[in-house]
Amino acid sequence: MERRLAAIMAADVVGYSRLMGEDEAGTLMALRDLRSGLFARTVDSHRGIVVKSMGDGWLVEFMAVADSVTCGIELQEQLLGHEIIKLRIGVHLGDITHENEDIYGDGVNIAARLQEIAEPGAIVISDVARRSIDGKLGAAFADLGKQDLKNIADPVTAHGWGMTAVAAAVEPLPLPDKPSIVVLPFDNMSGDPEQEYFADGLTEDIITDLSRFDHLFVIARNTAFTYKGMKIDVAQVARDLGVHFVLEGSVRKAGNRVRITAQLIDGSRGTHVWAERYDGALEDVFDLQDEVTRNVTARVAPQINNERMRWARQREGVFDEAHDLAWRAQANAWEAFQRADPEGHAVALQMAERAIEINGKCAPAYSTLCDGYGLRSLLAWDDPGEAADNALSWANTAMAALPQSFVAYLCLGFAHLRKGHTEQAVRGYAQAVELNPNHVGALTGLSFAEASLGDSTKARRHAEAAIRLSPKDGLIGNSYLALAMAAFVEGDDDAFIEAAESAILAHPVAPIRRALMISYAGRVGKDHLVRIHLDELNRFSPDFIASLFEGKNHIFAKREHMDLLLDGLRKGGLAV
Repeated sequence: MERRLAAIMAADVVGYSRLMGEDEAGTLMALRDLRSGLFARTVDSHRGIVVKSMGDGWLVEFMAVADSVTCGIELQEQLLGHEIIKLRIGVHLGDITHENEDIYGDGVNIAARLQEIAEPGAIVISDVARRSIDGKLGAAFADLGKQDLKNIADPVTAHGWGMTAVAAAVEPLPLPDKPSIVVLPFDNMSGDPEQEYFADGLTEDIITDLSRFDHLFVIARNTAFTYKGMKIDVAQVARDLGVHFVLEGSVRKAGNRVRITAQLIDGSRGTHVWAERYDGALEDVFDLQDEVTRNVTARVAPQINNERMRWARQREGVFDEAHDLAWRAQANAWEAFQRADPEGHAVALQMAERAIEINGKCAPAYSTLCDGYGLRSLLAWDDPGEAADNALSWANTAMAALPQSFVAYLCLGFAHLRKGHTEQAVRGYAQAVELNPNHVGALTGLSFAEASLGDSTKARRHAEAAIRLSPKDGLIGNSYLALAMAAFVEGDDDAFIEAAESAILAHPVAPIRRALMISYAGRVGKDHLVRIHLDELNRFSPDFIASLFEGKNHIFAKREHMDLLLDGLRKGGLAV
């Protein structure tokens, strides 16, 4: 194998498949004339060597970049007005390797990708090629900025000759101060025109439902549908629209069954974040469309949140100052909670307060403060009453700053729970669900509040809906907790054990789940279970059991349900 530096020109015939479909004989004759006539003469005159000739394109090697660029310009100028043939041309200077009468390497790959973004009749060259030609020739090329090329790791600065698209030379749109997404039209892979309506309707419904999430910036339907039927470069779409994420998918029908796939892509990296497949019957198209919409929406939002938390931990500075600070505060608070670290948790809440000082409408900062003080009350890391007051104060501030925001109603629901205002908590969570019925956190919060109030039927319905929507969600343990609470007050031990164990497995650092298990174990005389769960509970919240007996913490709103809980704790040897 021989490796060397060379200028590579990649040329491709525009619309080759279409031309062959419309007039195969005429297209082949035009290509034969071009190949043996104009193309061969022009390449030879500039000392080029045709390394590979495909049916619809060529790879040509040159010793000098200036020769390759001049050759490309002459070809395009002489093809102006040609009735059939138009070319796209890309040029790059890079390393190539010769093997078996073919060439490989970055020089080839980048030239081919630059050719793909050229317009018909135009030439796109890399920045390294542009810097290798003289000023007069280089002046003919407009700066196209950094281009994200398919399967090329780093963006390539490109320059264009004959490019009429103004957008290609425009700087990327600034990214919003919150996670942003475009939902591209789902592809109809069935060959059935009737499925086109189903695919379009599914796309529109997902756009609408994602728009309910306050913390997401969602590109509108009309802009998203401009990409319908186009060959998509996801990174370029993300750059053009100024978004962090791209959701794309497809619909394929076979008989009376339909398969729907969806995938979420990080636009800046071109990496897959999440993908899922749904299969269903076409007996009721609208029911199927609703079900898929709910599932996709409910699962995409947590995946975006996970990426956002990862960015925050790595301090990538993706958002503005306030939101970057708020996301870091949220990530740090969650990690401190997991570690049972009250001091680190307090520092995270101070970060969230600073974010609000910078931007009084920073929703994630309010969420972190309300949840944070609510948890400090629950875990008795602070005086439970004082911490609950702080949570409610921040929730009321969020309501004033963000009226009609489902995030503010989530804050209000949790804060009222910690104050023991269970009916107000149910109303707050119910309003959050009404504003955003696909938000798993709102559904889990509502199910827990209803279980605390003793409304087991509603609690189970909302808990099961949340689990169905997003079974792997980080907060789904709260829904299992609601199921466990409902079974606990009803005396259904089998259902209780199944739900409580799932709740603890989802999140071991959770005092209510441990207290319920200790009470159950005390009631049925399983002393070893009492010891196991009490040891774990004391590790992260040693004052929790005492706070229950002192009336500073309430798991259930009704006295008879609290008495049932406390009686089990006493039987387990924990009388205070």
